[in-house]
Amino acid sequence: MWRVWVGLLLLATPVWAEENATAYEALRVVGSEFGREALHQIVSIRGTKGNPQPERWKIVVEDPQGSVRELEIADGKIDSDDEADRHVAGSTEGATIDVSQLNLDSSGAFAVASHTAEASHTSFETADYTLRTDDRGEPMWIVTLRNRSSRPVGTIYIGGTRGTVMRTEGMFAGANMEDVEGDYDQGNVTGVIRSAKRSIKHSFHKAQDEARGMFERVKQSFTDFINRE
Repeated sequence: MWRVWVGLLLLATPVWAEENATAYEALRVVGSEFGREALHQIVSIRGTKGNPQPERWKIVVEDPQGSVRELEIADGKIDSDDEADRHVAGSTEGATIDVSQLNLDSSGAFAVASHTAEASHTSFETADYTLRTDDRGEPMWIVTLRNRSSRPVGTIYIGGTRGTVMRTEGMFAGANMEDVEGDYDQGNVTGVIRSAKRSIKHSFHKAQDEARGMFERVKQSFTDFINRE
């Protein structure tokens, strides 16, 4: 049984001093405060404006009574503890993250996402993170990249177990306007569209292959991480 849930600010020794915490480090705070059992009831993890890591993590967790809580982790402690709506938590209804399947911390997710952004010639300033389950119940990182004006410039979906880039949004745009205008003048619009699709597909698959190599360099088992306490 977990310790009694209380809606107050819990003091803890900071687990980081100079750099913002990763998601794994924020989860360690939850495990320290509520016990290891709590780590098996995580619904989602979110952080915004990461540069590369966010200042705060919001962790949605199902408590022993079946209600859903949102814990905000900052400066090595639980900064707030509030009720949460499961429907906005992100994961599939009734799903919790199997942390034993996690092999990618938020720092690794950033490395894979930034490499994918570079491959698609997408520049960005900050990153928003969400870790939740996908429709197969496996952990998945969703990393949204934002520019200086905080507008989204691309989103990358990364498997949390194998580091596979599942899909992207707003990236790999294909042929540039000069190419389109040149072929349009020659009455070859259909050819340009077909060529652009081939280019996008090739670029995406190349980025996927490169992401696998990046994952091999940055992968980290959460089980190994938490057991090193």
